[in-house]
Amino acid sequence: MEYLYILQQALVWIITIFWVYNIGISVCSLIKFKEKPLLVNKEHKFMALIPAHNEEKVVANLVESLRKQNYPKDKLDIYVIADNCTDNTAEVARKAGAIVYERTDPDHKTKGYAMQWFFNKKIEEKAEYDAVCVFDADNIVDSEFIINMNKKLCQGEEVVQGYRDIKNPADTWVTAGYALFYWTMHRFYHLARYNIGLSPLLNGTGFMVKYDLIKEEGWNTKTLTEDIEFSLINISKGRALGWATDAKVYDEQPLGFKQSWTQRTRWSVGHIQCFKYYVKDLAKSVVRNKKVMNVDGLLYLMGMPILIVTLALLGVNLAIYLGDGMTITGLIWNYAKYIVATFLIPPLTGILTLILDKRPVKPMVKGILCYPIFMGSWILINIKALIKPDTTWEKIEHVRDIKMKEMT
Repeated sequence: MEYLYILQQALVWIITIFWVYNIGISVCSLIKFKEKPLLVNKEHKFMALIPAHNEEKVVANLVESLRKQNYPKDKLDIYVIADNCTDNTAEVARKAGAIVYERTDPDHKTKGYAMQWFFNKKIEEKAEYDAVCVFDADNIVDSEFIINMNKKLCQGEEVVQGYRDIKNPADTWVTAGYALFYWTMHRFYHLARYNIGLSPLLNGTGFMVKYDLIKEEGWNTKTLTEDIEFSLINISKGRALGWATDAKVYDEQPLGFKQSWTQRTRWSVGHIQCFKYYVKDLAKSVVRNKKVMNVDGLLYLMGMPILIVTLALLGVNLAIYLGDGMTITGLIWNYAKYIVATFLIPPLTGILTLILDKRPVKPMVKGILCYPIFMGSWILINIKALIKPDTTWEKIEHVRDIKMKEMT
């Protein structure tokens, strides 16, 4: 029993240190710093890149929003990768005004492979660009997106995540759950870290990369979460990512729980893949660079191990109770702390985020009430991903025909 007590306390300390650190960083989202100074003052040449697989219903809206950017037309080229398409995505994108590259490779379907293929072609063509902005086909983009990313480029930023907002936050309790999750992460994870010189992470869409980095290093991702993977690659090299709250892109979220489960399972498996491939690189970067940013990147990868540690702690508490080393009251108290942290704190944090961001609370009530289910299901998803990591890519259907004018 003595050994169980020692193990219990060790697990408690590990979990406590992890969450105290993250909560401490989150508070830094409330600190406002001065804008970085401009190192140059010019209008850079951008490419907008849209990997698209069977997205004929939504891709034209994105192309239209990019063509309406408040930025010189000759400084922005719009490319669509019609990737393994069996519909009219290529035709619709061309008609909307995009330059279309068609790709067929049924054995390598993911967005990461499509981007790798495209960039290799542009490098071979010796295409001259200053930066590339990557979007998902279901996105629509605020008219100030490129001009705000240009400002970040002028400030010396090399990889920058824009603000990924939601097209359909109030459609269902599932879309509301996504909205609360993203809004909370934007403020308390990404903004907080950017404020104090640590590194936020890419969010899969609405991000910018300096083209010189692509030419020098390529796009060589191999996991289901190419955004997180690319982030960790850069962090391990000592390169902090940027964050642009005013560069807004609107993303469509799945309406139903089944699609959400499939999508989040892919993310969880991708997270496990990133741990497998990059935990050593990040650990070495901590020793080599001796920067808090590298430690922070390594701690991000500890999310899944911390879940395992937490489940182990619940099991140890039960074992101590069954061995008459803990009263039923003590067991309930220990479990109650976990339940409160998992199911009560997230919706309260979501409400705080809505207030801080000056968003209306009333349309999100359904999402707030169901948020414990949304976050609780993520625990089951993570456990499933750990036990049976399915690397099969499945498409998430995008059907909401929402135009930029509807978001303003």
